[in-house]
Amino acid sequence: MFEIGLNTSGEVAVSGRLDAAQAERAQEFLDTVSDRCVIDMSQLEYISSAGLGVLLRTHKRLMTGETGLELINVNKHIADIFRYSGFDKLFVIKTL
Repeated sequence: MFEIGLNTSGEVAVSGRLDAAQAERAQEFLDTVSDRCVIDMSQLEYISSAGLGVLLRTHKRLMTGETGLELINVNKHIADIFRYSGFDKLFVIKTL
């Protein structure tokens, strides 16, 4: 199961599995973000290449306004995926 929404701190919170089946839903939500975007990934269990694509498209769109994505509370498994894919060079990532 995948959930996405704003938490009480105003950060985007994601939980569950961000895979191809959920990518469109995640993209639709993130397309509504027009300012600096902090994504709390403390409850994210899995991210596929489709999920990485969602983050990349959102980051590129926000970079035109000189902001971007900041990923916080990233667990070791997800951090490894970012490192293996080279995405750790694109985003500000704060691990647990």
